Amino acid sequence: MRRKARELALRMLYQMETSGEDPEVALVGYCEAFPYQKEVVEYARGLLSGVRRNVVTLDSLIEEACKNWRLDRVTLVDKAILRLGVYELLFSEDVPPKVAIDEAVELSKKYGDGDSYRFVNGILDRVFRDHYLKKGETVNEGR
Repeated sequence: MRRKARELALRMLYQMETSGEDPEVALVGYCEAFPYQKEVVEYARGLLSGVRRNVVTLDSLIEEACKNWRLDRVTLVDKAILRLGVYELLFSEDVPPKVAIDEAVELSKKYGDGDSYRFVNGILDRVFRDHYLKKGETVNEGR
């Protein structure tokens, strides 16, 4: 169920990047055309809300982990996957860090180009080491 929700959230984040459409509006429209189970839509909605609420922090962490690579040079799909992955890694209480990283890598294998998964894995591993392990619970006081 969660994998489908992540894929749905990824599609909406990508649509937001390409068309500027609000992801919640896109989600409603998409789900009218392609119905999903309520649990899938609600989990995707939570991911979208969390990413939107924390996008400045997420992008900052991604940029920091992208040594010698600007965020505006990252493909839109990879950027959306990284935002989802970092969000789940640092802000989702019920997602273990390894699962957040593994799921993002799987998304990048399915939706990214041939080497996306290596890039995504490296960035998320760096965020994990720099912000999850070193700061632990202080990264997100709600965790």
